[in-house]
Amino acid sequence: MPSSPVASPPPNPAAEAEQTQRTRQLRRVALSGLLGTAVEFYDFLVYGTVAALVFGELFFPGADPAVGTIAAFGTFAAGYLARPLGGIVFGHFGDRLGRKSMLLLTMGLMGGASFLIGLLPTYETIGVWAPVLLITLRVVQGIAIGGEWGGATLMVVEHAGEKRRGLWSSFTQMGAPLGSLLSSVVVTLVVAMPRDQFTAWGWRVPFLLSVVLLGVGLFVRLKVVESPLFAKVKDERAEARLPLVDVLRRPRALLLAACVGIGAFTAQSLLTSYLIAYATGIGYPRPQVLTALTCSAAVALVVLPCASALSDRVGRRPVVLTGAIASAALAFPVLALVDSKSPGLLILAVILGHGIAQSVMYGPLGALLTEMFGTRVRYTGASLGYQLATLIGAGFSPLIAQSLVGGSGDSTPVALLLCGGAAVTAVTVWFVRETHQDSLGDTTAVPSAGRTGVLRP
Repeated sequence: MPSSPVASPPPNPAAEAEQTQRTRQLRRVALSGLLGTAVEFYDFLVYGTVAALVFGELFFPGADPAVGTIAAFGTFAAGYLARPLGGIVFGHFGDRLGRKSMLLLTMGLMGGASFLIGLLPTYETIGVWAPVLLITLRVVQGIAIGGEWGGATLMVVEHAGEKRRGLWSSFTQMGAPLGSLLSSVVVTLVVAMPRDQFTAWGWRVPFLLSVVLLGVGLFVRLKVVESPLFAKVKDERAEARLPLVDVLRRPRALLLAACVGIGAFTAQSLLTSYLIAYATGIGYPRPQVLTALTCSAAVALVVLPCASALSDRVGRRPVVLTGAIASAALAFPVLALVDSKSPGLLILAVILGHGIAQSVMYGPLGALLTEMFGTRVRYTGASLGYQLATLIGAGFSPLIAQSLVGGSGDSTPVALLLCGGAAVTAVTVWFVRETHQDSLGDTTAVPSAGRTGVLRP
């Protein structure tokens, strides 16, 4: 007799509805992370771009042009100095009270500070108070952004669970090129204005437009539910009393998290904000430089998710290491292409150095840094590690490069800085334990570290 077919289990409408709701919520969380990081990078890159173009003369008048640019980049660095503080403050309350509430606060502060920069009087109007207020708002931006990335990324990763965490976290990472793309487009439009109009009021427009991104981002974020892993911690009343103390008690993971991102942020800063000052200084028209950055951001929007998805298959470490090696290998060729003064080669240079090499390094970082810390301290650990990497890699790179290059036009120091940042990342990757197959469900784990296992209390 023929065997009867095995009956398939009956459909479970309740389970299917629950799965559909989880998928919908994950997509909403991913969109929230994308928009939050886009606001972050839009605000920061608009500031860096406008600082390179006009802040020296508007807020630090009377100085030598090179000194004025250094002073403008000094305020750029001030924002990065404040970011670790934001990581500590928002990380503490994010690990104690919840991720969602902190993310609403960071986005509001971030967009609000950017909008107020667009309303600032200049030195000519209020004297020394102009740079003081500029630096103050820059610090507020930095504090808010210090808590934004870590919370947005771990929300996506914790909602994704055990599968395709790299791919889903790439939505947050893609906020960087999206913010860069938007800032480049907006600034390109305003710098096309006559110079006197741009200096008088046109530079304010990109900052004022940030309120649009802010409104959309807050609307989406209000609809996001709390992380299921953190909700479990709350139910078990297992919150860390002092998350920062727990992270610092065994600092190896924090040090590794900070160092592994240095290469990506060095390349990001030098090949975006600083490149505008350098390239215009050697004769490129501003629209050509901004067009190159726009093309690079468009390429990065494709490379980032591909690199992140690849890290789900082969691991985070090999992908980050490949990006670091490529960044170091391309450093001198990329700067040589920039020095050629050819618009086409400038676009190629920025695509190779930033759109591809930097994106391969940067893509897996969201998942990697999140996986290095247990749920009880994840917001604090991931945020602080990431922000220390941005401070070291991106905060001071334009300032150092401008000081070394000065008016000489010699790009060698810039290439050496790119190589140095990539080397730090490549060496650090060797000491980071592979995490792409780790479970995130352990609510008692403290930071993971080393190549041999997870540190536990």
